[in-house]
Amino acid sequence: MIEELFDKLKSLQDILSQKFVIEAEIRDIPKSLATRTELVNRLKKSYIEKNEQYEQARQRIKNLKEKMQEAEESREKLEGHMDQIKTQREYEALDKEIRDASEKELQFRKELQREEKNLEEMSHAIEREESLIKEQDEELAQEQAKIKSEIDQKQQQLVQLEMEETKVNHGLDPEMLFKFERIIRSKSGLGIVPLKRGVCSGCHMILPMQFVNDVRVGKEIRFCPYCSRILFFQDDGDEVFYPEAAESIFNMDDIEDEDNDFTDEDDAEDEDEESGAEEEEAEEEEEV
Repeated sequence: MIEELFDKLKSLQDILSQKFVIEAEIRDIPKSLATRTELVNRLKKSYIEKNEQYEQARQRIKNLKEKMQEAEESREKLEGHMDQIKTQREYEALDKEIRDASEKELQFRKELQREEKNLEEMSHAIEREESLIKEQDEELAQEQAKIKSEIDQKQQQLVQLEMEETKVNHGLDPEMLFKFERIIRSKSGLGIVPLKRGVCSGCHMILPMQFVNDVRVGKEIRFCPYCSRILFFQDDGDEVFYPEAAESIFNMDDIEDEDNDFTDEDDAEDEDEESGAEEEEAEEEEEV
């Protein structure tokens, strides 16, 4: 009975692992689209700002042309008064006014040339951005269609997996299924793993001897106390050593007898050494 349950859980693990991977992919797919959408939005915002700057530049050019025309008319008018000059003082004053008007006209002309050059550069930049935005919009539309198709395919896969999941988990304890699903979500798709040589193959922790024996017997479902995965015993053909088996391998009475033998021999050697030392001391005293 427990083996059938483990088989169901293994099948369910495969289904849930695939299901969770697909769900994660569906969540991640729009992220690339969001990045491209953000790029297009930034381009459009930049395009709007450049158009505003372009209109402002056009307005400045218009104002400069008006001022330059006024300065030019003022200069020509002053030059027309030259024939009416009678004194040197009047001539110098009028000549200064003409020079000032000429300088203003020249200044406006230079500013106008600079603004017109800037306007031309802005016009080229706007044209490039228009072309880039159009290209990005087309690619974005293609990406949206591709993503929609990919998501639809994955949704179909999810529906198929959910149908298989329903068949497999029929009759299983809902509380255990809930816990099992959470374990698979948090443990990289592994909710049920084999116990090998007293070690959980999920977290690689050595488990208590009694717990290992309980898993080996397989009377009930046991969860790893460290990683919470469900454990089942897997015999890999290697003998597992347990401390209680030591009595069958070693006879403790024999070991104690051997220790006593060593102790008696050591005591006899110590007595011989002490007797020899006493005899040497007696001989030295007689010589003296």
